[in-house]
Amino acid sequence: MAFSQMQKNSAFCFLLCIVIISPQAEAAISCNTVYSKLMPCLSYLMGGSNKSAAPAGCCSGIQSLYTAASTTTDRQGVCSCLKSGAASLGNSIDTSKAATLLSKCGVTVPYKISPDIDCSKVQ
Repeated sequence: MAFSQMQKNSAFCFLLCIVIISPQAEAAISCNTVYSKLMPCLSYLMGGSNKSAAPAGCCSGIQSLYTAASTTTDRQGVCSCLKSGAASLGNSIDTSKAATLLSKCGVTVPYKISPDIDCSKVQ
């Protein structure tokens, strides 16, 4: 099943949200760590699940990243990792699921999440 550009953008936004809320201070948390925390979310985001709830492992990873990103540098680093990761996923993400994932996991961020986010402006 092919996904539209909007779906790609939504997937990117989801990953970016996670980056913004997740840790990665000056190389304290690598992109590999960010990706491994979010790995349980991929099957859900790629349409592999018809369930409306996100997998528990996905939410625990999101919450863990959110807690770990305690500084501006952390959040900017996570943002950059997510932006790169989302770009590599292309159209394979269900953007409607991506757009609601953070709230389903009990995480809110004061940023508009989009593929064009300037990670240097993330606080």
